[in-house]
Amino acid sequence: MKLLHVVPTYVPAWRHGGPILAVHGLCKALAARGHAVTVLTTDVHGDGRLEVPLGEPVTVDGVEVWYFPAVLPRLYWSPTLGRALAGRVARADLVHLHSVFLWPTSAAARAAERADVPYVLSPRGMLVPELIEQRGRFRKLAWMHLAERRTLERAAALHMTSRLEAEEAARLDLPLPPAFVIPNGVDLEPNGSGPRREPFLLFLGRVSWKKGLDRLLPALAHVPAAILKIAGNDEEGLRLELERLAQAAGVSGRIDFLGPVHGPEKEALLRRAAVLVLPSRSENFGNVVLEAMAAGCPVAVTPEVGLAGTVRETGAGIVVDGDPAQLGEALRDLLADSARREEMGSRGRAAAERFGWAAVAGEMEGMYRRVLR
Repeated sequence: MKLLHVVPTYVPAWRHGGPILAVHGLCKALAARGHAVTVLTTDVHGDGRLEVPLGEPVTVDGVEVWYFPAVLPRLYWSPTLGRALAGRVARADLVHLHSVFLWPTSAAARAAERADVPYVLSPRGMLVPELIEQRGRFRKLAWMHLAERRTLERAAALHMTSRLEAEEAARLDLPLPPAFVIPNGVDLEPNGSGPRREPFLLFLGRVSWKKGLDRLLPALAHVPAAILKIAGNDEEGLRLELERLAQAAGVSGRIDFLGPVHGPEKEALLRRAAVLVLPSRSENFGNVVLEAMAAGCPVAVTPEVGLAGTVRETGAGIVVDGDPAQLGEALRDLLADSARREEMGSRGRAAAERFGWAAVAGEMEGMYRRVLR
């Protein structure tokens, strides 16, 4: 198949978190299965720009990627991307869009309509009533009625990464197309013995309001002597506020802000940590949870994390309410039981096998074929 993926940002724009890794993982796995995969994207990278060739093809892990300059970075508006869409969409068998509330999605959807090419939409966790309510409600509602409602209505299918994401989207008062639940994948590494686990808790991901760090820091007061390492980019400028919160909770001496980590450094943290903690208020999937499972690291997540059901079913960790006292007590008990953590790590590693990118790409290919039929 000739597959065109349109996404506001793409590798190496790591600052934009898990969705970037997920889209690239899917695209390179589809290319490995013999499909002709093209990505159209912008040069946005946080507050800066990617140092990549613009307006010409770049091959990344077997995927043809075209980067275009964004004139309005907040909306990812790019006139040159808009002009490129018409020709590229017409030559594709199917278009896959990865976002909502951003200009490239609606522009690509209109181009697909004009070319009579079906498109699949992955909202990537943004069709959540609470997120729309709390973050830019009126701007997003206006955009929803002006552009995204039509984009949703005319999509051939919605791709959801978890049952939780599908259930959250269904609560919106919108006419939605058929939804398919296909998880994100993970690059599976050989098991090996790995380094010795160290007695620290790890938060790994964007330092964002929705990740629940304001619940985790007070919870640390209920986990005597535990160290928390926070690894991730602070795009929202929350560190000062979090430091004040840690000081108020009496745990500031046990917090270590590491900043962004990638590649081998990230893998080493996952292999060393005693527990990965993701206390999110909203998380359509939770890529880092899957990465921790693959590394044999037990996880502690809140019910709002898309992979919470998998964690519970496989025994790869614990699912606990985000209330600081409950969260802290659960973490304290887990840190005190090394045999339990080792068992969870083994279960998580075994469960992660079914999330390899090759298997996930096969599921996505099947969904594409059903759409085309």
